[in-house]
Amino acid sequence: MSVTLNQTTGPAYTRIYAYGAARGENAVPNEDLVGPIDSSDEWIRQRTGVVTRVRADKGTTAIDLATAAGIEAIEKSGVAADQIDVVIVATISNPKQTPSVSAIVADRVGANPAAAYDINAACAGYAYAVAQADALIRAGAARHALVIGTEKLSDIVDPTDRSISFLLGDGAGAALIGPSDTPGIGPAVWGSDGAKADAVGMNHALTEFRDGESPWPTLRQEGPTVFRWAVWEMAKVARQAIEKAGVTPEDLAAFIPHQANMRIIDEFAKQLKLPESTVIARDIETTGNTSAASIPLASHRLMAEHPELSGGLALQIGFGAGLVFAAQVVVLP
Repeated sequence: MSVTLNQTTGPAYTRIYAYGAARGENAVPNEDLVGPIDSSDEWIRQRTGVVTRVRADKGTTAIDLATAAGIEAIEKSGVAADQIDVVIVATISNPKQTPSVSAIVADRVGANPAAAYDINAACAGYAYAVAQADALIRAGAARHALVIGTEKLSDIVDPTDRSISFLLGDGAGAALIGPSDTPGIGPAVWGSDGAKADAVGMNHALTEFRDGESPWPTLRQEGPTVFRWAVWEMAKVARQAIEKAGVTPEDLAAFIPHQANMRIIDEFAKQLKLPESTVIARDIETTGNTSAASIPLASHRLMAEHPELSGGLALQIGFGAGLVFAAQVVVLP
């Protein structure tokens, strides 16, 4: 006798219901960082567009930031916390290798016993998580998903490093995703280029630090390599995401790229030939580069400043360490 397994199916479409955000408690202006890198406020502004960045108190963790952002997203969504089936957290700054940030956050926000797991895809992590939440819901594996990007990068920064230290900030951004009667999340264009993995990432292994062979591991990057890759290769990925969504650049109400560098954002817009009507997220100016948190933080601020964008289309793209990337067009809540 043969036995046929049941397989689940879900709703045809999904959408983002609401955003939440939490930023580090302290504004850190350029002047506070220029001494150790022998630089100036003017140099940092010209090279990156950053005027100040937010960093968290010593006792605040990426878990704390994620919890605060997740609670706001849940409250604004109108979905009860106990109706969340999966919590996905993108981060590279979990204070411990295990347990996961997601399991702790799921419990803290009231979603226990939701499925929970972390994603380590650096600056592309949030976009990866949105793609997975969309797929899980449409497959019937979940109905509501809480997606969070959270980082406390100040824990893994060398203040004397001129390649990246002055860019980084702390924060968390969250999105509550659920079923929709109409398409709200476009197909993801994602991938990686591990051949260039050394271009940005940690400079040492934890085992090297343990064995006294290296100082505390911190982030570093090869700026010119990352800039060229981001501007030229990621512009291609962005165009593919627009095409797969079945829209054109003229249809975009907003462009929300990973907040890596203002020069990259500006060059991106030129490459994509975005119309003047497209609102471009520039959260990096006062928040800094927050890796996995940057897209949802920028989205949260964009909607607060431009509520008229609700219901419009936004292109979001993440790219970063390990040279991983992901892009999709979404409908703004």
